[in-house]
Amino acid sequence: MAKQRIVVLYGGRADEHSISCISAAGVLRAIDRDRFEPIPVGITRLGTWIVDGEDPRNWELSGDSLPQVSITPSARPVVIDLAQGADGFYAGVHEELSDGEAGAEQLPTLGQETRSLTSLGHIDAVFPVLHGPYGEDGTVQGLLEMMGLPYVGCGVFASAACMDKHFTKIVLSAAGIPVAPGITVDARTLAGGESIEAAGDELVGLVREAGLTYPVFVKPSRAGSSFGVTKVESENAKDLARALFEASRHDWRVLIEQGITAREIECAVFDPVAGQEPQTSWPGEIVLDRPADDAFYDFDSKYMDAQASHVEVPANLPDETLQLVRQTAARAFTAMDCHGLSRVDSFVLPDGSIMVNEINTMPGFTPISMYPKAWETTGIAYVDIITQLIEGVLQ
Repeated sequence: MAKQRIVVLYGGRADEHSISCISAAGVLRAIDRDRFEPIPVGITRLGTWIVDGEDPRNWELSGDSLPQVSITPSARPVVIDLAQGADGFYAGVHEELSDGEAGAEQLPTLGQETRSLTSLGHIDAVFPVLHGPYGEDGTVQGLLEMMGLPYVGCGVFASAACMDKHFTKIVLSAAGIPVAPGITVDARTLAGGESIEAAGDELVGLVREAGLTYPVFVKPSRAGSSFGVTKVESENAKDLARALFEASRHDWRVLIEQGITAREIECAVFDPVAGQEPQTSWPGEIVLDRPADDAFYDFDSKYMDAQASHVEVPANLPDETLQLVRQTAARAFTAMDCHGLSRVDSFVLPDGSIMVNEINTMPGFTPISMYPKAWETTGIAYVDIITQLIEGVLQ
């Protein structure tokens, strides 16, 4: 039987670019090559799609720097013809990957350059291993929908709504699922755009008006991997202004959420076949091994410091609490119209009640990521997760 050809997308324009690269390395190492022929397509930080670049399978989560998609001497640009759907992927020649003005990458185009393009053949499905904006937010999903191509993961709405924490909270609240108290502000218009200091004064008033208590977390609405998140311990206009500025570097829509005295518990959800009930893993917890005065589980704790934390699955909680986390994760997954896979991050309060914090529609597949670890403990191997996800969209 002929192998089914799967484009694996990785990299991208988001801050999570390097984490996507590491996730793709895991997927490509685990994919069943007796059944599938993976076609790795990298996306540079500037948005250029390439094939035949550096082999992602060699990338690891180690060393002082993280990998990224770059234009190597063997790389070729990828051009897509939407009208041709599954047969619309083409590769150009390396010489067309020249730098334009201001370092912008130039691409060949269909038309006068058609003679330099070579078809990548029929594509059966796409696995977009992309994290963050321009990949996990419905943009790539919309592109693939227009091409009529099956793809792994959530659809356009769920991807967009889960990427935007503001709208996640609106949908979950409407479904009767508790979320953390907070407010959403527009960093572009606070204090009439006069100054960052004036915005801080206005934020103090908005936090008071909303009845939020400190500490609060200031975070971009559409970002991941803790990029742009700041913990503000007490009422201080300058600290709020600095936190707003940091979040606004990633998104103009900024959330200010009340800090919750709780444990953050993550639950993997798996729904490879449309129409079936979502499956949930044993919930897990990231346990911090740093001193207790560290602010929170930031990007370095997650990816750059192997001594900062470890994963416990199942989390050390009573069985009835673990089951409530699983039930809540399945409800949130369904409420957001998710499909394929997601990781639902929840707060478990001291009284055992549950609040949903956020939903990741393409959770990390790195060696230390919760999603594969949770399923391995629950009884589904990494290789089987990948196989079932691909088979589910090919049915």
